[in-house]
Parts: sequence; C-alpha cells; structure tokens
Amino acid sequence: MNDNTATQIRTFRRSTSDRMVAGVCAGAAKHLGIDVALLRVLLVAATLFGFGAGAVVYLACWILVPEQEAA
Repeated sequence: MNDNTATQIRTFRRSTSDRMVAGVCAGAAKHLGIDVALLRVLLVAATLFGFGAGAVVYLACWILVPEQEAA
C-alpha cells in the first residue's frame, strides 16, 4: 500500500435534507449507495412481514445515529 493514499471513511448519518420522518432511510441509502425509495419499501416490508422488526430497527437508528452536519 502507498502511504500517500488517503483513505476516506464513510459514516452513517441521518439526513437532514431528504427526510420523511427522521432521515434514517435517506441517510442509510446514501451510505449504501442505493435508491432511497427502494430502502423505504424494504423497510415497510420488513415491518409488515417481520412482525414489526423493521419499525424496531428504524426507532433504534433514530435514537442512536447522529444527524449529518449542516453544510
């Protein structure tokens, strides 16, 4: 490895600009590089078919994941 190579660390932050409720899905979609609408549909499916597991994960992320800094 080259010592001059800068490594960029991506961090998961809740979105402040593209939010519907708390910005969890928008922040996760940006971090993962996928469409936010797809992630929202998957979260609803996980909530419906996983006996509320999607909602629990969303609430946990809402509490634990910090918001992104204002640009």
